[in-house]
Amino acid sequence: MKASEILVAYRTITVREIRRFTRIWGQTILPPAITMSLYFVIFGNLIGPRIGSMDGHDYMDFIVPGLIMMSVITNSYSNVVSSFFSQKFQHSIEELLVSPVPNWVILAGYVTGGVARGLAVGLIVTLLSLGFTDLQLHNPLIIVAVVLCTSVLFSLGGFINAVFARSFDDVSIVPTFVLTPLTYLGGVFYSISLLPDFWQGVSKANPILYMVNAFRYGFLGITDIDVGFAFAMILGFTGLLFAFALHLLNVGKGIRS
Repeated sequence: MKASEILVAYRTITVREIRRFTRIWGQTILPPAITMSLYFVIFGNLIGPRIGSMDGHDYMDFIVPGLIMMSVITNSYSNVVSSFFSQKFQHSIEELLVSPVPNWVILAGYVTGGVARGLAVGLIVTLLSLGFTDLQLHNPLIIVAVVLCTSVLFSLGGFINAVFARSFDDVSIVPTFVLTPLTYLGGVFYSISLLPDFWQGVSKANPILYMVNAFRYGFLGITDIDVGFAFAMILGFTGLLFAFALHLLNVGKGIRS
């Protein structure tokens, strides 16, 4: 395919994915915004004053970056896993696979759709947080870089989940039993410096810890993890998942009989 044709194919898939989640915004965008608002009220306004400060910052200021990142992670992941599995379940993905569109373009289109939803919800949650606290910006470049890389990473994860899923029940297993526990134990609500040495070591096996801490550093300038190492981990996981997802698409795993 020519470069212009590749661009048209990529843009078509991306626009379709964005229209899909914006058309049903009451199911894709509004619920996470309401959920995060409840987190702000319960953990920030009600529980936060009893906890006091965390790493020298007001508790509300401390948890806001983590809650924003949580919304980006869950929505980037869920958008791709639900969209691609629906296409596979309806057998409409086969029409795309038999077209001359390169597999990496197909993957990029779905991932871009997931990133668009993740960033859209993250932006809404950020704006909502302004009603509860005054956000600080220690390093805006790190904020943008971390949120983009994380959104891409979990969009790829959602794609892989969709490839292996055989039913709609399989789509919800990973978010429920893997993604949610890792997110809650990823330093969103606490600093791992509060944990004993052993559990600090265990926590460092959680990849979400690196994303949350690097993102929090962009806002507050504090982190439990070296920011450079966190970026290396995020980029490393992203590269591995991209290569794996593309391999699955190339061999037709879970798609071609």
